[in-house]
Amino acid sequence: MIVGLGVDVVDLARFERAVSRTPRLRERLFAESERGLPLRSLAGRFAAKEALVKALGDPEDVHWVDMAIASDTTGNPAFVIDGPLAALLERRGIASLHVSMSHDAGVAVATVVAEAL
Repeated sequence: MIVGLGVDVVDLARFERAVSRTPRLRERLFAESERGLPLRSLAGRFAAKEALVKALGDPEDVHWVDMAIASDTTGNPAFVIDGPLAALLERRGIASLHVSMSHDAGVAVATVVAEAL
């Protein structure tokens, strides 16, 4: 059963300017495994994280570095969840998170579906 849906769009030029002006954003927004990726990939991941927060209803105690995007066994994007966020998902009975990301024409977009059994 779907218990949450979130979508977010990030303007690539604006995101690149923000990261260039404030290099510590990489540390605040991304897990260590993500930080070395190209900026357009980071923008997609940021959109996915924002979409997850929206799918969960803007939960408290969510830390950006507790959610990362990695590739699943088939090469598709998948969340890696850690810390208090993992406990929140368990308390809410969320068994699966589905994520889709894309970037084109100067924007990155992501959609997240939270699913409970």
